Amino acid sequence: MKAAVLHAFGQPFALESLPDPVAGPGEAVIDIAAARVLTYMRDIVSGARVYNIQLPAVLGGGGVGRVAALGPDATRLRVGDWVLCDPTLRSRDDALTPDIALQGLVARGPGGELLQRRYAGSFAEKMLAPLENLHPLGDIAAEEAPRWCAVSTLLVPYGGLLAIDFRPGETLVVSGATGNFGGAAVMLGLAMGARAVIALGRSAETLAGLERRFGPRVRALPFSGDAEADAARIRAAAAGPVDAALDILPPQASPAGARAAIMALREFGRAALMGGQQHELAIPYNWLMRNSVTLRGQWMFPRTANASLIALARAGLVDLAGFDVAAFPLDEVAQAMDYAAAHAGAFQMTTLRP
Repeated sequence: MKAAVLHAFGQPFALESLPDPVAGPGEAVIDIAAARVLTYMRDIVSGARVYNIQLPAVLGGGGVGRVAALGPDATRLRVGDWVLCDPTLRSRDDALTPDIALQGLVARGPGGELLQRRYAGSFAEKMLAPLENLHPLGDIAAEEAPRWCAVSTLLVPYGGLLAIDFRPGETLVVSGATGNFGGAAVMLGLAMGARAVIALGRSAETLAGLERRFGPRVRALPFSGDAEADAARIRAAAAGPVDAALDILPPQASPAGARAAIMALREFGRAALMGGQQHELAIPYNWLMRNSVTLRGQWMFPRTANASLIALARAGLVDLAGFDVAAFPLDEVAQAMDYAAAHAGAFQMTTLRP
């Protein structure tokens, strides 16, 4: 099989012929039809964003493809099935705190490194994956595969909304709504029955686009940088209680946005922290305690989220046609990374077609 192999950070990928993977017990081989290219993949490859990746490596987190071969213990999947490949690898020998890696992206600790050695990424014609990471899509046309990669983008904020038990009729604040994951969070909040979604971000133009796209249930608020003032503006825009908040700001952003979203919450409000913040987040202890506010750190999503989000897309409640999808062949992986970096906004997605 052909694969894009990274031998050193700061160096270009090498397109190489590698042995086809072989499925053992609990595994399957997938013919990759489309693989998502993260907006910050160029920073990972250059080493600017430091990820624990053991080189040489085939990168690429998740994707969409067809089952090519199955291990002997597969009971439901069949060769030829279209599947979404969840990149969240979890070890099977510790139910409480499993070792974790993101397939083709990053390993967490020595246990995650073991998983990373076994399971290469999706920038390849074929990929080995654990059976539990494969989620049936039903019948789709091959040309639809890149668009179904949007589910992988939506799954990240979906995990945050599930973690804080977001419910129909509630008001949600999304901090970082103009980015790739933030725009997806706005879409999901509406699909899950939000009364209103308060969209916070740095780009007034992009925020206005969210209002045009989704209508009056979205209320756009550009960051002012003053957390207390922004919290008051959030409450005013909500015209009612603010029930839940999701922060998904990138590492370079000020923590003021996350603080504003949290401080706008009603008594018994809930907040999920999913961004890449590298700063301290100062929340008043007394305010947090007296208002019984829940702060929840959330990394990725539960395995069951895949099936329920695919069902939302199948039902038309989440419209994948709302994503602007670009597709590149495998030998243009460098161009794909450049394109992804230049098109990092909401509802833009770049894919490879191995």
